[in-house]
Amino acid sequence: MFRKFLIALSFGALAGTTVLAAVEKISEVVVTADLTAVKNEKAAAYWSNVAADVQNAIVTRLVDRIADDGAKITVDLREVELASSFERAINASDAVLVGQVNVSDLKDNTNFNAYELSISLGTAASVSADGQTLYYDTLDTPEAYQALVNSFADNVVKRLD
Repeated sequence: MFRKFLIALSFGALAGTTVLAAVEKISEVVVTADLTAVKNEKAAAYWSNVAADVQNAIVTRLVDRIADDGAKITVDLREVELASSFERAINASDAVLVGQVNVSDLKDNTNFNAYELSISLGTAASVSADGQTLYYDTLDTPEAYQALVNSFADNVVKRLD
């Protein structure tokens, strides 16, 4: 059963690049985060799998578009925001996942797009499987973390079309 998350989102501005035509095929998705740059040990431990989780979430949404000759998606998650979000997790509206997203069409180098994507969890509600409204007042729950990761992946995929 799929959950639908109603998440307060704030989007980063588009960088000044060429608008990418609709991307039908994807050959590679790479997500990185330098967690050694996060000096808060608890934050580094909490976010330890975020790069893999975001990458898996994006690939899961693109499984029917994977091909050898497709475009490459690279995402570099900002370590400063990871640490700050964890430290401010008492106020979920400050919980944010920020990353530089680059999409390059390997067949046509002129078909390139780059933008910064910022997703904020806020205090928005999500709907559980039984229809109950849930509010996240802290980032430090598996559901809130997954909602943030899923929303980030959803928005990367939406921008491909």
